[in-house]
Amino acid sequence: MTKTEQNLLEAFAGESQANRRYLAFAKRAEKEGYSQVAKLFRAVAEAETVHALTHLRVLGQVKSTAENLGAAIEGETHEFTSMYPDMIDTAKEEGNKAAELAFSYANHVEKVHADLYQKALDNMEALEETDYYVCSVCGYTCENGPPDRCPVCGAKSQAFFKVD
Repeated sequence: MTKTEQNLLEAFAGESQANRRYLAFAKRAEKEGYSQVAKLFRAVAEAETVHALTHLRVLGQVKSTAENLGAAIEGETHEFTSMYPDMIDTAKEEGNKAAELAFSYANHVEKVHADLYQKALDNMEALEETDYYVCSVCGYTCENGPPDRCPVCGAKSQAFFKVD
């Protein structure tokens, strides 16, 4: 890998993290009554997304839909088989219950994501139109409406939002 490719990967990661950070900041500003500040955070978050997507495109990492689904399955599988189990163990060892819970939720949900991606890959040509719902507590993702209770965190159906 060239130094420029390494730089593009680093820039992609930084811009992606900035996007998420600024969206979190926007939610806090909104909650505190600073709607104009929230709007600014959201605007800059969108700009950071433009940067991140450009870096990813220049790297050649946006391919055909089938290849992108394969890459997504690989990434999600890595997260629930290797990354999060190690992080959960470390959080337990350090007695950080909040991190352990956050990592555990994500670990359970990444398997669901991999399964949803696999289903899409297996049925690309005949995929039926469906709605997706996400639990705002743990990220659990499901089709065709929220369950009465989230199977990962136990949140009520009202905690789910529909993804458009």
